[in-house]
Amino acid sequence: MKKVSISIILLLLSLSAMAQENAPEMADKFRADGKIYVVVLVLATIFAGIIAYLIRLERKISKLEKED
Repeated sequence: MKKVSISIILLLLSLSAMAQENAPEMADKFRADGKIYVVVLVLATIFAGIIAYLIRLERKISKLEKED
């Protein structure tokens, strides 16, 4: 248990050491042009579609399990 917690702490410390202070230029450009909202909307639509598909699939599977 002690080894695991030490490994996690070292991992978190190394991640913070690699963090960059400069923001990505592409994100600033999208934000300045107002296109960041389009990107967020597209990603939200994709995730909503995946969630809807998984819910539909789960209902079909549950229905098939009840038949047996």
